[in-house]
Amino acid sequence: MKQALAEAQYAFDADEVPVGAVVVCRNTIIARAHNQTELLNDVTAHAEILAVTAAANHLGSKFLNECTLYVTLEPCLMCAGALFWAQLGTLVYGAHDEKRGYAQFNRPVLHPKTQVVSSILQSESALLLSNFFRRKR
Repeated sequence: MKQALAEAQYAFDADEVPVGAVVVCRNTIIARAHNQTELLNDVTAHAEILAVTAAANHLGSKFLNECTLYVTLEPCLMCAGALFWAQLGTLVYGAHDEKRGYAQFNRPVLHPKTQVVSSILQSESALLLSNFFRRKR
């Protein structure tokens, strides 16, 4: 999760919403990403989407059922949908997203076999986000 926080800091420094993600498979980081929606002019360029794409390319497979995604913010519905289709093994996230997080929906969004661990380095993740938005106001 510390590596995901480092990616979030890269996003912060680039004036992107500071969300970072890493994908781990067999105890090795196989993909890293941070939000790049502004840089790429692409609303889908969330850290999770970019990390899943990079991991799939690394593995040569669209399925990530043996992988863990570490992300600093609870995934949105779009990203959770991508994680469903990738059949992600484990999702670990830091800060909860009370407005746009996938858990706001009353139906299961992730793949039924995906394990979820939340609130890991939650304070650090939330602080980076609040500092970013405070700076914007």
